Amino acid sequence: MNLVNFSDSLMSVVPPLLAVILAVTTRRVLLSLGAGIVAGALMLNQFSPLETAHYLFNKVLHLVWANGALNSENANMIIFMLLLGALISLMSVSGATQAFADWAAVRCKDRRSAKSLTGLMVFIFFIDDFFHSLSVGAICRPVTDRFQISRAKLAYLLDSTAAPVCVLMPISSWGAYIIALIGGIMAAHHVTDQSPISAFVEMIPMNLYAVFTLVMVLCVIAFQLDIGPMRKHEEWALEGKLWDESRGRPAGLDIETPENSNGGMIDMVLPILTLTLATVYFMIESGAAVLTEKGLPFSVIGSFENTNVGSSLVYGAICSLVVSIALALRLKLSAKTWMQAAPQGISAMMPAIVILFFAWTIGSVVRDMKTGMYLASMANGNIPVQMLPAVVFVLSCAMAFATGTSWGTFGIMLPLAGDIAAASDIQMLLPMLAAVLAGAVFGDHSSPISSTSILSATGAGCHHMDHVLTQLPYATSVAFGALLGYVAIGYTHSAWIGVAVSGAWFVLFCLYAMRKNQPIMEMAKAQ
Repeated sequence: MNLVNFSDSLMSVVPPLLAVILAVTTRRVLLSLGAGIVAGALMLNQFSPLETAHYLFNKVLHLVWANGALNSENANMIIFMLLLGALISLMSVSGATQAFADWAAVRCKDRRSAKSLTGLMVFIFFIDDFFHSLSVGAICRPVTDRFQISRAKLAYLLDSTAAPVCVLMPISSWGAYIIALIGGIMAAHHVTDQSPISAFVEMIPMNLYAVFTLVMVLCVIAFQLDIGPMRKHEEWALEGKLWDESRGRPAGLDIETPENSNGGMIDMVLPILTLTLATVYFMIESGAAVLTEKGLPFSVIGSFENTNVGSSLVYGAICSLVVSIALALRLKLSAKTWMQAAPQGISAMMPAIVILFFAWTIGSVVRDMKTGMYLASMANGNIPVQMLPAVVFVLSCAMAFATGTSWGTFGIMLPLAGDIAAASDIQMLLPMLAAVLAGAVFGDHSSPISSTSILSATGAGCHHMDHVLTQLPYATSVAFGALLGYVAIGYTHSAWIGVAVSGAWFVLFCLYAMRKNQPIMEMAKAQ
């Protein structure tokens, strides 16, 4: 199939831009994604209806069947979501989630402590962003609901403590992938004075967007910092409306707890602990198997660099589900109750899975449009060396926003940033790589076609576009501060001056926002 080449054309950004504009204006996610998919397919196939239909059929088929075999990456993600839906449903009908909510209600005295609990859960679920968003959302939702915290705020807390933590943690699915890419870049440019893992650690304070997003979360929790559309959602929540009721009930794992359920904290803690530990074990085990095949010695970091995240999540979920079923048998939960609970949890995941399939499809179309290559080519030109960290940050923001994928942006922009640094000033290598990581996470946070945003909304039980639009003001304010920081790093070659500049902007912004936010803070205190 001969597709039109848009790698050097502004037209390559039309499909993702169309999808984003429609999503923002109509708030109908499937319609918007579908329009972007069809537009891109038509453009690639010179507006031939038959060729376009054939192309789309192959794209959709490729999501489940690729190169003569099952597409294991996508299949594992779907299976994990379905298993997690069944697990959360079982914990709900057993009374475990209610027990956790009752336990938290005793210890959480107000809305601030309920949000703090949600934020702290990231230190248990830091292995993977999908894992975090779906698990923490389902666990903490009864608590945040009880304290009248909007579902949009919960989705923000999930999304803003998922990718930013994962991208800063060496031992995570993100950290392993990034370290592997950094190792290849350093080897290609003969940088041998430090290891890839030490380079990753040195880049942590330079990842300005991720660092200050986490600081923003702390400020949002501590000071009831509600800006933009989030303000309206929090006002509704204080009135008892946890989501925009004019748009119907959002998709999510809202499972009713039967009155005769007698589950306790152990029925939640043990399955969740099993889920985390088993997933870590299988990640190390699958990576170690690859190291053995390559004839390399075992190491934990090496295992994470070569791990199979998807299968590890599935095996971890199966182990957790087995433990949860065993605990349910202890409670003498009837087989009928379990047989009703599992389909409930699975069906609750279906809307998110449908949106995810659309997001994967438009991501594939955007790759064929060569949108990433076109945006990356904009880095070439007569750009001052001092501005390069800021330039690659902006390009990474645009690429991740347009494509909906931070990992895809890493794969394209990290090698490109390495090449540019080697050709201009090798001392700028780590700041430029850190700028790529920061920009990719921002674009992923802000994009309506991002799978992370979709799953954060699902975990919170929030309308997808409500989550995107309420998170956007926080993300853009932090991103602007990060941009100022990268300009400072470029001119001073000092990461800490960059942190100081971003921090100064952040403080000024938060002080201004707090002054504007005084009325809703008074409302919250009155509750």
